[in-house]
Amino acid sequence: MLYREAGDFKTSYRADQQTFPIRSERILFWAFIVAAFAVVPFFINDYWEKSVLIPFLVWSMAALGLNILVGYCGQVSLGTGGFMAVGAYAAYKLMTAFPEMNILLVIVLSGGVTAVVGMAFGLPSLRIKGFYLAVATLAAQFFLVWVFNKFPWFYNYSASGQITAPERLLFGVPVTGPNSPPWATYLVALTVVFVFAWIGKNLTRGRIGRQWMAIRDMDIAAEIIGVEPLRAKISAFAVSSFYIGIAGAMYFTIWFGAVEPTEAFGINQSFRALFMVIIGGLGSILGSFLGAGFLVLLPVLLKNLMVGQLGWATDIASHFEIMIVGALIIFFLIVEPHGLAQLWRLTKEKLRLWPFPH
Repeated sequence: MLYREAGDFKTSYRADQQTFPIRSERILFWAFIVAAFAVVPFFINDYWEKSVLIPFLVWSMAALGLNILVGYCGQVSLGTGGFMAVGAYAAYKLMTAFPEMNILLVIVLSGGVTAVVGMAFGLPSLRIKGFYLAVATLAAQFFLVWVFNKFPWFYNYSASGQITAPERLLFGVPVTGPNSPPWATYLVALTVVFVFAWIGKNLTRGRIGRQWMAIRDMDIAAEIIGVEPLRAKISAFAVSSFYIGIAGAMYFTIWFGAVEPTEAFGINQSFRALFMVIIGGLGSILGSFLGAGFLVLLPVLLKNLMVGQLGWATDIASHFEIMIVGALIIFFLIVEPHGLAQLWRLTKEKLRLWPFPH
């Protein structure tokens, strides 16, 4: 039976503290990863790539970055869209300035540029917190989008103000541009998300993660026991911005291929990422993926149902989609304020004791 721990003994502290201490959970996780890498690419098409899988992976990365800052370190941020714009424009400048640079290196370096910008805008967190910090990061959101609109250097003096990703090859296969096959872009995005989600999980379970959580729970007590608020908060902003910058780079290079800052990285994107974190579960790596899946996949399902099956007009279906998603968000926040990740944790606890009473 899944999650039954009888006979699953640990002989060392290292074994007891591993990410998946239950053997059946490890088997299930690796089976899912193998299927995602080795099975899905054979069945993917353009619709599944552009409407389901790539959006889910990109927003999972953005939600993961925001969750590190908000969920693990307790620093409220409403600047996700602006930091995604930094990642996208950094990727564009790197691709046009260095045509031979590997696309994976472009994505990672774009995250590094965003981390530097995030550290700069994270400095106010040393003096302010709560709603005041939210307002400061909201100002960063509007400032960054204004900068990318105002200065033509960022979009190479294009008349339209739009940036377009040049075609790039990886192992001889195009992964950006209109000629890229769906399976190639999917595998690139999946690889990036898998690697950095694994790194993020280990960061949050280690010394740095414990410092973040100490600052989140009570920053004065954390400082008394030796945690440096400067280092903890700035490192949280840096790591969070790094992940969000990677999401912005993938949003531009792999998903859309061409973006305009006001439309693609407006304030709505910041709120969307924040809703993903809240619904999925604050302070949970799994919650970042669950929240992204909820807000990315549910609208696709509702649209297919209302337009494809019921034959509703597109505009009416869009309004109903917004109403239904909003109502479900409110419902989940009332029923389980700790998010979908908490529901999954409770389900696992019940499975451990089933069929005996809890």
